[in-house]
Amino acid sequence: MTGFILRAVIAAFGLWLAAEWVDGVVIDDAATLLLAALVLGVVNAFVRPIAIVLTLPISVVTLGLFLLVVNAGMLALVAYLIPGFDLLGFWPALWAAIVVGLTSWVGSWFIGPRGLERLNR
Repeated sequence: MTGFILRAVIAAFGLWLAAEWVDGVVIDDAATLLLAALVLGVVNAFVRPIAIVLTLPISVVTLGLFLLVVNAGMLALVAYLIPGFDLLGFWPALWAAIVVGLTSWVGSWFIGPRGLERLNR
């Protein structure tokens, strides 16, 4: 459970960075930011694997670059579900997916696969 909460906080930080850096990403307040991060975690856990399997042929042809489009779609789904979180087009969604993905990658490297196991040594 700690790992999920830490990943949600990291996703919230990535969403905040995307809102600051990418024109076309609008998040109204901190509560919306945290809710969007939690919903993004749930969407990534349940919807994203199905989308990846369905788009596997095009992902193979594009050598995995289409996964960026899948990630942008997951962000667009979260923006559709959460009032106060808006993505103003495909390109802002794609750039926001890149920012959130890089932030999550770096954050996951620090906390490890099971959550803060690097600190428990």
